[in-house]
Amino acid sequence: MNMAAQADSLFEYVLINYRWIFVIFFLLPLSLLFEIFNCTRNWIVFKLSSAPKQHEKKVRNIQRQIKEWRNSGANQQMCTARPGWQTMSFRQARYKSSMFNVNINMVDVLEVNVEKQYVRVEPMVTMGQLSATLAPLGWTIPVLPEIDDLTVGGLVMGTGIESSSHKFGLFQHICRNFEIALCDGSIINCSKDNDPDLFYSIPWSHGTLGFLLSVNLDIIPAEKYIKLEYEPVTSLKDACEVFKRQTYKKDNNQFIEGLMFSKDKGVIMTGNMTSQVEEHLVNPIGRWYKPWFFTHVESKFRNGSKVEYIPLRDYYHRHTKSLFWELNDIIPFGNNPLFRYLLGWMMPPKVALLKLTQTAATKKLYEQNHIIQDMLVPIERLEESILKFHNAVRVYPLWLCPFKLTPEPGLVNSRTSKDEMYVDIGVYGVPKISNFKAVESTRDIEEFVRNVKGYQMLYADTYTTREEFREMFNHSLYDKVRERFQCNRAFPEVYDKVNKNARI
Repeated sequence: MNMAAQADSLFEYVLINYRWIFVIFFLLPLSLLFEIFNCTRNWIVFKLSSAPKQHEKKVRNIQRQIKEWRNSGANQQMCTARPGWQTMSFRQARYKSSMFNVNINMVDVLEVNVEKQYVRVEPMVTMGQLSATLAPLGWTIPVLPEIDDLTVGGLVMGTGIESSSHKFGLFQHICRNFEIALCDGSIINCSKDNDPDLFYSIPWSHGTLGFLLSVNLDIIPAEKYIKLEYEPVTSLKDACEVFKRQTYKKDNNQFIEGLMFSKDKGVIMTGNMTSQVEEHLVNPIGRWYKPWFFTHVESKFRNGSKVEYIPLRDYYHRHTKSLFWELNDIIPFGNNPLFRYLLGWMMPPKVALLKLTQTAATKKLYEQNHIIQDMLVPIERLEESILKFHNAVRVYPLWLCPFKLTPEPGLVNSRTSKDEMYVDIGVYGVPKISNFKAVESTRDIEEFVRNVKGYQMLYADTYTTREEFREMFNHSLYDKVRERFQCNRAFPEVYDKVNKNARI
């Protein structure tokens, strides 16, 4: 073996067995520099109000690229040129290498209209960027998913959820307007009143109808704190009963979330905005030295107040610092007080950089010994769903988030003529059963979710067949819109972008 090969083998050995060394001494500093640059750049652009002036220029550039595609013979289907490693999904898109890539540099907040209560944003605006812009103005969006780097485009073309979703629905339900570039290069603005078929087809469509250029999102008044109440539960039955009671509570909690730390042990949290606080109960959980949020929640079984006041942005991004609990596997001592005080201010490493530095060996190990899934099931099937995950993978904590699903048309709806309450069950971690097999175990869960009339979030590994996928998602309007805008030649179907064979 030559020296270059030996060096490569050593590098891979370190990445697999001592990845935390690489993360701490390389990825954390790089992530911090990247974050500082983005925050500074976004603040300057917003203060100078230069984004609206540049937006039309960027739109014309996208139209120019679409024209190039048409002039070249349109022999390849189109997709965005954004590298797969830059997305929040832990997988990378295999299909991009065989498609015509369109560069879309849409990263700015364009307008905050307080009078009409909306914010207009470009698709690559992140949740951290949006909350940092709106909170000082006294506003927020009704559904603000909790990881900083999630983008508006990803949450529209995929989906997004937050602990306020039992009131407001999914991220798509706070969208007023989509600006889209179609495959003929034309620009269309669609809403519920103006081209509702296209408007309702865009969520979950993963860029298979056109290129998203901007979105108008609802905004609502925000207060400075969330009053968060913790209610421990000591059995699965108790957990489901408390969770449902708080979800359907008559005076309506603004935020509801559950964490199950085992089949019979969990904490149900309810929150409401307030500006009046008891100072000794204020807990700024977002500070670098504070415990990771999920460990803080688990401590509520043993000691401490069952009520806290958390600053609004700290609450919104409560799971960012530890990427829910995913970083526990990458940096096992990351929640140690000494580490938090010394290096916690650089956390978390960017998911994009974690993906970019994966080797083939680490990808294979990750796929065979890890699961990341969000399954959306009717709330009345919650208890049997938790039991299903317990028996199939035994991964804890489990994230529980209720949300309202409307009968509005589109790929995902309530399947009835009225609003229905669903629950997102988030499963992230290393399975603790001896017979876990990535494909078979996931397909077993997918079948269960289809049978209870649920849905699978499509950022994660999807092992369904095309027929099973079309059974889970309502394609009737989507197919009609694709035919109307002649998308078949220009864009793949959703399934062709999200199934496991399309990702590496």
